[in-house]
Amino acid sequence: MHIWVDADACPKVIKTILFRAAERTGISLTLVANQPLQVPPSRHISAILVPQGFDVADNEIVKRANMGDLIITSDIPLADEVIAKGAYALTPRGELFTKENIRARLNMRDFMDTMRASGLDTGGPPPLSESDKREFANNLDRFLA
Repeated sequence: MHIWVDADACPKVIKTILFRAAERTGISLTLVANQPLQVPPSRHISAILVPQGFDVADNEIVKRANMGDLIITSDIPLADEVIAKGAYALTPRGELFTKENIRARLNMRDFMDTMRASGLDTGGPPPLSESDKREFANNLDRFLA
């Protein structure tokens, strides 16, 4: 198993939780981003810098992900693609995307895109709360156990 992180939009506190988990479990962790990243020196942690461009990091993760890998992302289309490959997707808020719930999440995302395109201000996601961080850490630990 390998953990892949869609790192461009991943909060720093979530990366820190992931760094600790990789060290504790010995599971390889790779952050993929289109900007340089600081990662702690570790044989379990690495980063891949991809060129700027729409979905370049996502495409790199899809290309490299294998069945059973865990992908950390808020990107619902990316989650859908890796789930189709037999991988798992966990959001930085701790929600596990599955074959059973990904279609509904894609439909809601598309609906919200349509609403925004029509001029409706739907706002962005709320800031990451302490309970979100706990939920992520707990679900990550549960998954890795």
